[in-house]
Amino acid sequence: MSRVLIIFFVIGLFGCNRINQDPYTNTPTTGRIKVCIDETFRPVADAELQVFHALYKYAEITPIYLPESKAFDELIKDSVNLIIASRPLLSEEKKLFEQKKLFPRELKIAIDAIALIVNPMNEDTLMSMSDFKSILTGNISQWNQVSTGSNLGEINVIFDNENSSIVRYMVDSVLQGDALAENLYALDLNTDVVNYVSQHKEALGLIGVSWISDRDDTLQLSFLNKIKVMALSKENVATVENSFQPYQAYIYDQSYPLTRSIYVINTEPRNGLATGFMALISSDKGQRIILKSGILPANAPVRLINVRPEI
Repeated sequence: MSRVLIIFFVIGLFGCNRINQDPYTNTPTTGRIKVCIDETFRPVADAELQVFHALYKYAEITPIYLPESKAFDELIKDSVNLIIASRPLLSEEKKLFEQKKLFPRELKIAIDAIALIVNPMNEDTLMSMSDFKSILTGNISQWNQVSTGSNLGEINVIFDNENSSIVRYMVDSVLQGDALAENLYALDLNTDVVNYVSQHKEALGLIGVSWISDRDDTLQLSFLNKIKVMALSKENVATVENSFQPYQAYIYDQSYPLTRSIYVINTEPRNGLATGFMALISSDKGQRIILKSGILPANAPVRLINVRPEI
């Protein structure tokens, strides 16, 4: 066989392989993977995934929304290569991956806030952090201990899930290791908290602010019609002047006290679809999606408008 015929044969062979190649081969823009995401961040993650799938038709990323602790469990078991959570890896977790010759990449993508929500019949709209801490530990248990004259009775604190990042944040960052009171309650999802608070006038719910901060989302607007968002003060006595709701401006200047970082953690051994999704979230486009969601992007420029809503 002549050299020319051999060359054409090789080109034809590779051409056939390319034509027959699975378009879902794992690359940064193609493939099929599952990722685990803290359920608190579902509105933001859904928006990012919608854009990613619109850009790359041969990419299929299936999100699994879990409490944060379970998301880390799946990552450590190698069931997934990417999670979105409110903390980076602990040193002992990094060692587990190093033993498997894996070197995780961690990227801060946003700053989130935890919102305190109450029933519309609750006339209290302000709370100090000192009172909030006392509620979490059980030292304050009645609404009239927060606001003199309140007739709502016992405060029912409602978390999204007993394994959630919100519970961990309250213990680690707010109470700094002190135990939560035993009479606090956990449901399953952030939406469950909104619905419970809307039906129980004595409830105090804790949710991720991205569930109620996108004013263009009809579902979130319906949530806002059901509940009220409290303003928090770092001072011992809450006033209109020193209390702030979890808006982007007050997350940015740290006036609102209950804020935390959001991270993408990627253990992919080579650059595949998980890396591609991570790149989109950290890009200008991905950061602007986060900005629109109502929380604070880690990298994109933020335009702040000095408007003080009535509380």
